[in-house]
Amino acid sequence: MNYEQCLIYLDQIQNLGIKFGLDNVRTILPSLNDPQKQYDSIHVAGTNGKGSVCAMLNQILMEHGFRPGLFTSPHLVTVRERIQISGQPIAEREFSGHLTRLRDTIEELIASKKLLSPPTYFEMLSCVAFLHFAKERVDMAIFEVGMGGRFDATNVVEPVVSAITTISPEHQKFLGETQAEIASEKAGIIKPGIPLVCGVEEKEAHATIRKKADEIGAPFFAVFSKSRRLYTQKTSQNFRFEYNLEKDVYTYTPSLKGEHQGKNAAVAIAIAGKLSEQGRPLEKARIIRGIEKARWPGRLEVVSENPRVLIDGAHNEEGAKALRKYIQEFIPSPRVLIFAVMRDKDISKLSEILFPLAQRVICTTFPYFKAASPEDILKKASQFRDRIVIQTDVDKAVQTALRLASSDGVIFVAGSLFLVGEIKKIFTS
Repeated sequence: MNYEQCLIYLDQIQNLGIKFGLDNVRTILPSLNDPQKQYDSIHVAGTNGKGSVCAMLNQILMEHGFRPGLFTSPHLVTVRERIQISGQPIAEREFSGHLTRLRDTIEELIASKKLLSPPTYFEMLSCVAFLHFAKERVDMAIFEVGMGGRFDATNVVEPVVSAITTISPEHQKFLGETQAEIASEKAGIIKPGIPLVCGVEEKEAHATIRKKADEIGAPFFAVFSKSRRLYTQKTSQNFRFEYNLEKDVYTYTPSLKGEHQGKNAAVAIAIAGKLSEQGRPLEKARIIRGIEKARWPGRLEVVSENPRVLIDGAHNEEGAKALRKYIQEFIPSPRVLIFAVMRDKDISKLSEILFPLAQRVICTTFPYFKAASPEDILKKASQFRDRIVIQTDVDKAVQTALRLASSDGVIFVAGSLFLVGEIKKIFTS
């Protein structure tokens, strides 16, 4: 398959939706010589912050001369963003070659009845990442969990360090209703004897993760405790942080904006510490430099000025609150919000958090079968009816926002990374 044929093939698979379980990848990977076992890896789960932590770790490793692989999801503009080496997305030719090999292997396994059902979109891309990192002989691969942890396709890796960033309500249909149930699913990435770095502060979730680590014999490291504290100082444009790690102190201003990035950086620092303990000495100055240079598109990213357009992937309550806090601290009025969201999100709660920040809210949608319609959003945010404008076309939603904001206003975009990707295409094409 060429690259365009690969995209068509993946689009057809995407309609299969979500399927939990590791049977597919465990059947496929031995036929590919188990590429996921051919390099060291780091495995990062969590409700929010896991992508930022992965981006920081990736930069930290590059600052030390490593050639790291990075697998994240979802993508914003091109699917190739999900699979990177040393910050560079996989090339179209490499992507096509790996996916073609994978398709042929799957067809053989299905024909022989060794594979009972075709893999999902996420399983396919996980396997492409495994193959690419093995072929390119990366020094270390960083894998971001897609959803949950226990049954996520990335959970076949054998990491040298695992991490869980935060726990908050999300994907309750799949992961459970309570903090403890969600934490239990994400704790499924914990492996015997492999250090677990835990940035979770909520007591019930923290206790659940700690218990799981103790039960299976995984060394447990709490990022935040009485002897490990994070101090925050507001600056003119962002925040400066001091993370006291027992006898050591890390002072940093992340390039990624928002107060929540101080905690994400502390998790990355703790993971770097575990790598150092394993004989991969990482220097404090380079760790800080990695945190201060890391980039992660679509997270409080400014894509245009006059008016300023700020895009952020906030799609759940915790992410929306972090975005609200940043906007209240740093973004002047008048403000216009472009909002779209998946049907399975708590639209009422998200609207209560974000809609009061804007004088006008433009409700739109994006090309994905799980996207909510603007009319659905209006019904669930009816108390804000007077400030809502419905515009089903994303391009027209942007034009409307530009007109309403004028040159001295600010447009912010939130609700889904799929929406953020569509907006980013408009301003970077």
